[in-house]
Amino acid sequence: MSQAPTPVAGAPSQAETDALRDEVRQLREQLATKAAGSVQKDRYEQSQARFRTVFENAPLGQKIITPDLTIRQVNQAVVAMLGFNSPEDLLGRKIIEFAHPDHRADWQELQQRLWEHKLPAFTLETCLVRADGSSFWCQVHSVLFPDEGAELGYTILEDISERKHLEATLKRVYDAQETILQLATHDLKGPIAHIELLTDLLQREVASRSGQAPPPPEMVNYLSLIQQACAHAHSLLEDVLYIGDLDQNGLQKRPTDLSTYVSAQLDQHRLEAQEKGLKLVLDLPPEPLQTPLHPEKFGRVLTNLLSNALKFTPAGGTITVGLRKEAGKTLLTVQDTGIGIPAKLHGSLFEKFNPTRRAGLQGETTTGLGLFIAKQIVELHGGHIWLESRERQGTTFFIELA
Repeated sequence: MSQAPTPVAGAPSQAETDALRDEVRQLREQLATKAAGSVQKDRYEQSQARFRTVFENAPLGQKIITPDLTIRQVNQAVVAMLGFNSPEDLLGRKIIEFAHPDHRADWQELQQRLWEHKLPAFTLETCLVRADGSSFWCQVHSVLFPDEGAELGYTILEDISERKHLEATLKRVYDAQETILQLATHDLKGPIAHIELLTDLLQREVASRSGQAPPPPEMVNYLSLIQQACAHAHSLLEDVLYIGDLDQNGLQKRPTDLSTYVSAQLDQHRLEAQEKGLKLVLDLPPEPLQTPLHPEKFGRVLTNLLSNALKFTPAGGTITVGLRKEAGKTLLTVQDTGIGIPAKLHGSLFEKFNPTRRAGLQGETTTGLGLFIAKQIVELHGGHIWLESRERQGTTFFIELA
């Protein structure tokens, strides 16, 4: 029989060996943990160094504020904006101290939006006061972020004084141009009306000369051309004045029975349709539809769309005005069997002074403002207007109202 080996004197026992191995393992783990911590610390310090470099050298103003709007950290760009010498002049002070008296509420709103309403970010334009008492406009972007159990605001400031000055200058120029245009347009209506009146008197004089030699045909033609030119000028002036009115005044809408309203609007165009050999059809739903409208202004939309249909639909054609409820919204359509609109013109039809405008089938002139005005009125009603059309297959305009 074999015998177990005799333990060597002074050799560690199995328990002691296991204890040593466990101690070595723990030492290795501690060293690994320490090394990982050192790496993590180095990475954090590098990240902080990168942040400080970007923060301090950014061309835009950057600052960190606490929930009470105290400046906790600030870069040199903000210092320069506010007319101070060093960041220490601003640290610990509240940014609202530098707000223009008329714009202190801007910072109170930022405070509410970020810390009370918990919006992740907020942007505003406000006015700040420099150390020397002068003021400047700036755009403020602020982002909420967590930091050591608190929530701070990282804020970027951009001086937009030059842009605001340019905007104010452009607005003054635009307002002046609008005023001049409105005055000129209004004042031109008088002379044009006088020309129309004199032309009408001449035509009556020509017509009253019974038994006398007839006037030269070119005279009659010239008088007719003068009348057409005056009518076109009058229409253009009316459209320009109407656009000015749209820009200045809001819409006072009231609940309107659309079926009754649309029917009454069509009655105003039936005589013209009859004279051109066209049929006007009204397609109404069985139930009444109530929609808030400004009746006078929305009537201009229907007038412009029907006028276009009457101009571009050959004799024997049909113009159908439809009304229905679709997907919870009111849909109004004006459909004709006219010559259609080339696809290349669709994109510019609703532009002001549309350069692709065409004369009607009987030579009717257009101002290029009708569809532009229609679009503005529809959008002021919170609606949407679009069209579908193919050449020689007719055109349909769609108006969607809430």
